[in-house]
Amino acid sequence: MKIGFVQFNPAFGDKAKNCRTVKRLLAHINADVILLPELFNTGYAFLDKKELADLAEPTTGETSAFINRLAKEKGCAIAYGFAEKTADSYYNSMAFIAPSGTISTYRKSHLFFEEKYLFDKGNTGFHVFEYDSVKFGMLICWDWIYPEAMRTLALKGAQIILHAANLVTPYCPDAMITRAIENRVFIVTADRTGDEIRDGKSYHFIGMSQVVEPGGNIRMRVADETVANYVEIDPNAALHKDMNQHNDLFLDRRAELYFK
Repeated sequence: MKIGFVQFNPAFGDKAKNCRTVKRLLAHINADVILLPELFNTGYAFLDKKELADLAEPTTGETSAFINRLAKEKGCAIAYGFAEKTADSYYNSMAFIAPSGTISTYRKSHLFFEEKYLFDKGNTGFHVFEYDSVKFGMLICWDWIYPEAMRTLALKGAQIILHAANLVTPYCPDAMITRAIENRVFIVTADRTGDEIRDGKSYHFIGMSQVVEPGGNIRMRVADETVANYVEIDPNAALHKDMNQHNDLFLDRRAELYFK
């Protein structure tokens, strides 16, 4: 499977420009699955809930329509982060869209910093879905710091974790090496880059999007450049949870001793 990511600096509030940027970056990319960053279409630094309300969309909104068209045009699946609007709530969400249409939507479980005052806590839980005979799970940014999140997806059979991010702390890229080792899964992180400074809010995003293999090997990592790229992997490598001839990471779990 050819899998990769897009990394760029979204223009706050300019959905049309951000979608054009993604389309341009993917013009010469022929992958099976591509991951875009968290909130790729809107930017991150919402000043208040009214601004969020103006930019958020339902799961069948204009961005979904754009991704659907692009997925069909490219013949690949695209996962992306967006601000989701429902009848009475707002979620930091991501969706997975194949050429045949939307397959899955995930709502961020662990909200970071001032997101707590803008978004509602995600209520989808951690679910696994299948595409092209491979099992996927999705996480968003700060979810990474909770080992239980990725372990839950791995225990449910996920072979590839798609992690859409807007990283402002330096820890995640290297921590994902450990997550990949302890769960024996592939992890793709698509981060954004640049600085967003708006009315006293200031965020610097670190980039460092990457693909990490089950053994912890970094197959691809970029710095803070604008880029779209992919690598070819064998998802079946994530089906084997043995570390040696005597230790299987999942079979050796002592679940009866946990969470007492």
